[in-house]
Amino acid sequence: MRSWKRLLIVIIMSLLGLAAAILALGIAFTNFIVDYWWHSELGYGEYFWLKVLYRYILSGAVTLFFFLIFFLNFWAASRFLGVDTATFAALGQREGTRYQRLVKLFQTGSLRVYTPLSLILAVAIALPFYRQWQAALLFVFGPAAGVRDPLFGNDVSFYLFAYPIFELIQFELLMASVILTLAVGLLYFLEHHLLPGRKRPWPTGAKFHMSGLVLITTLIVAWGFILDRFNLLYTDAHEPVFFGPGFIEIRYHLPLIWLAVATLVGAVLAGLAFAHWRRGLWMLIGLATLFAASLGLRHVGAITTAIDRFIVKPNPVKTERAFMKNNIDATLAAYDLGEVKIIDMTPGFPDEDVLDPELRTHLYNIPVWDPEYLDDVYQQMQGIRPFYHFSGVDTARYVINGQLSQVNLAAREVNISRLPAAAQNWENTHLRYTHGYGAVVTPASQDGAAPMRWYLRDLDLQSDVGFAVEKPDIYYGEEDLPYAIVPNRLNIVGISSFDEASSYNYTGGGGVPISSLFRRLLLALYLRDEKLFFSVNVDDKSRALFHRNIVERVKHLAPFLNLDHDPYIVLTPKRIYWIIDAYTSSDWYPASKRLTMRFNRDQEDQQLNYIRNSVKVVVDSFSGHVDFYIANPEDPIVRGYSRAFPGLFKDLGAMPPALKEQLRYPKDLFTAQMSIYARYHQTTPELFYEQAETWDFARVHDTLMKPFYFTTALEGYRSDQQSFILINPMTPVGRANLSVLAVAGTPTLGNVEPGKGYSQQIVLYRFSREVQADGPAQVSALIDQDPEIARQFALWDQKGSHVLRGRIIVLPVGRSVLYVQPVYIVSTGGTRIPELQRIILSMGNVVVMDASLESGIAKLEQRLREIRRQQPASPSTSPAPAFKPM
Repeated sequence: MRSWKRLLIVIIMSLLGLAAAILALGIAFTNFIVDYWWHSELGYGEYFWLKVLYRYILSGAVTLFFFLIFFLNFWAASRFLGVDTATFAALGQREGTRYQRLVKLFQTGSLRVYTPLSLILAVAIALPFYRQWQAALLFVFGPAAGVRDPLFGNDVSFYLFAYPIFELIQFELLMASVILTLAVGLLYFLEHHLLPGRKRPWPTGAKFHMSGLVLITTLIVAWGFILDRFNLLYTDAHEPVFFGPGFIEIRYHLPLIWLAVATLVGAVLAGLAFAHWRRGLWMLIGLATLFAASLGLRHVGAITTAIDRFIVKPNPVKTERAFMKNNIDATLAAYDLGEVKIIDMTPGFPDEDVLDPELRTHLYNIPVWDPEYLDDVYQQMQGIRPFYHFSGVDTARYVINGQLSQVNLAAREVNISRLPAAAQNWENTHLRYTHGYGAVVTPASQDGAAPMRWYLRDLDLQSDVGFAVEKPDIYYGEEDLPYAIVPNRLNIVGISSFDEASSYNYTGGGGVPISSLFRRLLLALYLRDEKLFFSVNVDDKSRALFHRNIVERVKHLAPFLNLDHDPYIVLTPKRIYWIIDAYTSSDWYPASKRLTMRFNRDQEDQQLNYIRNSVKVVVDSFSGHVDFYIANPEDPIVRGYSRAFPGLFKDLGAMPPALKEQLRYPKDLFTAQMSIYARYHQTTPELFYEQAETWDFARVHDTLMKPFYFTTALEGYRSDQQSFILINPMTPVGRANLSVLAVAGTPTLGNVEPGKGYSQQIVLYRFSREVQADGPAQVSALIDQDPEIARQFALWDQKGSHVLRGRIIVLPVGRSVLYVQPVYIVSTGGTRIPELQRIILSMGNVVVMDASLESGIAKLEQRLREIRRQQPASPSTSPAPAFKPM
């Protein structure tokens, strides 16, 4: 009876195990198949198979390699085990005892014992390669960078692609060799000492086998020391003075590393000679002592402290000069700051004609609306339906009435969470409210105390300036959009769409077809939603749209790219597109200063010391199609991925002109570059060591000023026509006066040659240290002190309303700087609709406030002329360089 119960338990457990295995395989199979369908519908089916091939062929090959190493060594060891049946017979033991069977199993049981053991060990050792397959791709396909590090003379690509993989390989080989040496040694020990029978000399084959394993392990350890030389390039021991190796690392640690390599190999060879022939004991002792000394001396703090105290610190620049220069040059190259143009400026009182009519035509692109305040206006005045939402306000420039004009715009996306709770059901979420519709556009320059001007508005997409979009439906955007099923059998009314009766006639072409019951089943499993399978409103013409958040979509396609925080929309006569700036980055550029960044949708910060905006990603908001365009073909990382995945990336010259015209210099990149250049613009080691000219980002009331876009033309920066540029003011560390205006843009977008990227340029307008140039915080203090403005603020800031001062905009004009700050009034009640009330302008310590830019500029000009007339005439001097819009 008990045997039947045991058998029943065994059967039940077996069935449960089989069911669990089938379920796990089914889920893996489902994810694999649906992911392939998704890639195929985007036109990336071949790319999908390449990813699978690279990942599993590479990982499988590594696993097979380690399996063969373990299995062949175990098999060889079993051949040399010296106990056999005759030994047991001589000892009077009966053949076939459990003990004898165990011994024979280890002697002859290669397939039964060593195969699973070798496989388990191989998988455990190779596991890191499964996670590092993308880095391994660059190891195979990464091209030469054409730049060599000054210390070891290796091409930079060695550090970007090969060095991290070599470190991984060395570590895994070391683990495998140590495990193998210990395991084989244990087998021989058991055979020689514990198994029955008299002790006999070790077989010659066993001796050479163990000697070979020890020697291989030694060579792997020695290789680790050789690789450790390159790790000196990433030391931060000299921070905050400089990054990378210095005098102590190169003159003290590096020779000790080479001494460790030589003495380790010599000591092991001497030890093997002594073990086999009993010779060379004193050589073994001497080399082992030297090896221990080479390791110990690297960790004796008293020696490095003495070198630092008596050699380095008394002559810091002289001893560390070459190493500081290496750090400066490497950092500027790694962050693409090698060709920054610097224009020295001497600030002065504004000239009489500084605000002449020709100049004014270029100042009327001033972005007086802060995006965060404008977002509230869009939500309240153009949301129209409760399920529409503007995820963010973008800045762009379009030709309007024959003139390049700066605008603010935002996409009207769908957001189910804004519906009443009762309406947030499965049918509404996935079948009815499937898409947003259209966009809104307003001019960047507006007047206070006047109604908002609109270039594109409402669900009928009214426009007085020619904006029109043939297919304005937005199925893919920045919102966390759930999956959608379109077309479907619902009779949907009251939801705007290009497709008449959109639930029946979706023409976007995106998504995975649900053309069979099998597809519906797999998609229901993939999306973890049984309602998809049982719904009667899904038919064989329906398509499943998922990964609809554009950032998630791109990261799922190309996880090796880092994405900017600010995707932006582009309006074309046909459709609405999203453009995302994508970066390649690395933490392995030799001797380059490290920076901590967090990219879009990343869960944690990552360290990097190399970055390029190498890819522009275009996502069709209607169909969801994704295109990758190489913007910087000189970047070795993107070239490596392009080699690995032919057809994934397109030439930037193939981008449609309407999209190419809207490309921009990304904010995340500019912020990272300026945070580095704030110190590394001091390119001589003497200045770099002194840090007397280090900059910081400008702040107002402890709030960091963010860079902003502005459409203008500046002398020294493509002055023949207007450019869409980023402006970022910088101040000295610990001071509030203005040091530099950093300007970044893309001056050559018009005609991109095949195989070429678009040029990016940074120009710094650097103010003389001998003359005061007021910074944003100082101008903010002047505004606070103006009695007329203070009275007006007090009048507005009454019960029921609140005064908000927007960001301070810093604009170069002549030899001076124009500061512009918008003033808003917002209700303190439940409905928040900020209203632009006034615009404050400041130049040359003069502050005025008016309702419009036109009258404000006139008032400012009048005040400046009055002050100039009151000043005594100054002797003529040669004119200094000046900002001069053309």
